[in-house]
Amino acid sequence: MSVSDPVADFLTCIRNAIGAKHRKVDVPSSRMKQELAKVLLRERFINNFKVIEATGQGTLRVYLKYTSDDQCVITGLKRVSKPGRRVYVPKTRIPRVMGGLGCSVVSTSRGLLTDREARESGLGGELVCQVW
Repeated sequence: MSVSDPVADFLTCIRNAIGAKHRKVDVPSSRMKQELAKVLLRERFINNFKVIEATGQGTLRVYLKYTSDDQCVITGLKRVSKPGRRVYVPKTRIPRVMGGLGCSVVSTSRGLLTDREARESGLGGELVCQVW
């Protein structure tokens, strides 16, 4: 089955796993999804991730992070730039999510960066998604 938007599928799998209180979620791997998982790990939204190379494409296993009272750290995920409507932002107009409690993920010439990292580097780019 071909997916027209693999990043949106990745975010939906995470959203569904959170709703079902799963501790981990497996999705087909790609370089973009691995970089997105690195950003989520850097921002402490997930515990860990690993790539399982058993099949041809590989599988990305994401370990979700929960608080002590069994609430997921991720409360929302939103895909912003879509294949039908790409959203690009200059460095001065990168949005803040929940007043800085969440993060925007921006695809720049230096790879995927959070909104804070992109502002510090002085880079704009494609606004991939928002996580809070």
